[in-house]
Amino acid sequence: MIRNATEHDLNGILNIYNDAIVHTTTVYTYEKTNLEERKEWFNSKLKSNLPVLVFEKDGEVAGFASYGPFRDWAAYQYTIEHSIYVNPNYRRQGIASQLLDQLILIAKENGYRTMVAGIDSSNEGSVILHKRKGFKHVGTLEKVGYKFATWLDLVFYQIDLHD
Repeated sequence: MIRNATEHDLNGILNIYNDAIVHTTTVYTYEKTNLEERKEWFNSKLKSNLPVLVFEKDGEVAGFASYGPFRDWAAYQYTIEHSIYVNPNYRRQGIASQLLDQLILIAKENGYRTMVAGIDSSNEGSVILHKRKGFKHVGTLEKVGYKFATWLDLVFYQIDLHD
């Protein structure tokens, strides 16, 4: 079930996010975060009227998704960048796909024009998912991240929400 996140979901969100930090190149950072930071993140999203969705399965947070401004300058006000994370125990079950569908629907309802995805180039599953949803590759930033003793390339995909 996809629903709006509540503060009660933050421990599950934190666990998923920290797993991504420690075990993947999905997040270009090294240190785990904490519950206080996730609360600030969550409250900031709520204050800005930005969605935070969770996919609940068997009573736990199996995945979460959100979007936010692509850049802070006024001319970018119709462009958003999204994030989707799935609990490793629930990957490859269509959860990310369903969360992305819901984010796209909400973004359209809120009048956004373009949705952007920044994806580590080694994340083949995410690249395939975004292509299936109609996102187009629009650029690659080479060797912009360094994690696990490897230089990382960041690929950008975007979708026109009015097509």
